[in-house]
Amino acid sequence: MLHVCSAEESENLLSADGNAVLYSDFLSQSETLRYFETLLSSIDWKQDEVILFGKRIITSRKVGWYGDFPYTYIYSRTQKIALPWTPELQDIKTKVEKRVGSTFNSCLLNLYHNGSEGMGWHADDERSLDPSAPIASVSLGATRTFRFKHKTKDIKSSVELSSGSLLVMHPPTQEFWVHMLTKTARLIPPRINLTFRAMLPQNGS
Repeated sequence: MLHVCSAEESENLLSADGNAVLYSDFLSQSETLRYFETLLSSIDWKQDEVILFGKRIITSRKVGWYGDFPYTYIYSRTQKIALPWTPELQDIKTKVEKRVGSTFNSCLLNLYHNGSEGMGWHADDERSLDPSAPIASVSLGATRTFRFKHKTKDIKSSVELSSGSLLVMHPPTQEFWVHMLTKTARLIPPRINLTFRAMLPQNGS
């Protein structure tokens, strides 16, 4: 499907083999403040776990996993079961779907307490995700630098994700690119990131 940029979004952030666009003013300042404070207290935040080189590591970053059904999501060799949508998550999801023109059935949330917490290079290409659907990322709180790197070509790109922005990664971005959230030594406030996804059907869904 051909994606046509609107006047409210950026040009494609990727120079080849993908399509990533940024809506810098997706949410108003009052909305970002309200959603940030509500999600900070209402989400069932858990410390994330990853397995690296055979060792289980518990991260400082916290996560939440929500969806239409109790989807099982496995990444970094750890498993999560989706919780039902909260009213605020449902509200944000509706806004995202209207802007993007796609439907989503799940959301992975990350809570970064400060600049020392980030995310290394990875692609959101797990088999449980619909590869034909975009991934929509909403940022609340501190502005952070988000980087892209092509998997086989010497191409990189970066973008500043400010509070209230919406980054949409359209197919086939996950197939050809990896991305990361950089760490910083600067003293910055917390950030909440919501990545809306389309899970493939599972038993009972």
